[in-house]
Amino acid sequence: MSVPSGIPVPSAPPSYEETTGINVSYPYPYPVPEPGQKPDGKGMNPPPYVGEPTPANNPITVQTVYVQQPVVFYDRPVQMCCPSCNQMIVTRLSYDSGALTWLSCGGLCLLGCIAGCCLIPFCIDALKDVDHTCPNCSALIGSYKRL
Repeated sequence: MSVPSGIPVPSAPPSYEETTGINVSYPYPYPVPEPGQKPDGKGMNPPPYVGEPTPANNPITVQTVYVQQPVVFYDRPVQMCCPSCNQMIVTRLSYDSGALTWLSCGGLCLLGCIAGCCLIPFCIDALKDVDHTCPNCSALIGSYKRL
């Protein structure tokens, strides 16, 4: 097999830069050191980064946290979610004698109400402490102390 004498035979296919016409005049695909620099690459500017970083395939876990506001108990029923049975409830109230009830009784005794009238504060709910309980599971949810 003989080669025609007038046509040059290419030794390798053209490079990407030669095919696309990018940077054809630049003979090297890497930066050439300027005069006075060592060819080890120190002090030379690296070529600019053109690609995008590959995203990591880390699964994202989402955790939903429900924060319940603290409930302030008074002498009225409260609508809330019971922490014991997790049901929406309106608390049931129960009245117990507390410090204000006993101080009122002692004050009436000092004023001379010793014939049984000093026991009137034990009949008045407005002078007693209040316990809030769940109507479903009867768990004690909170208390309101008058003093």
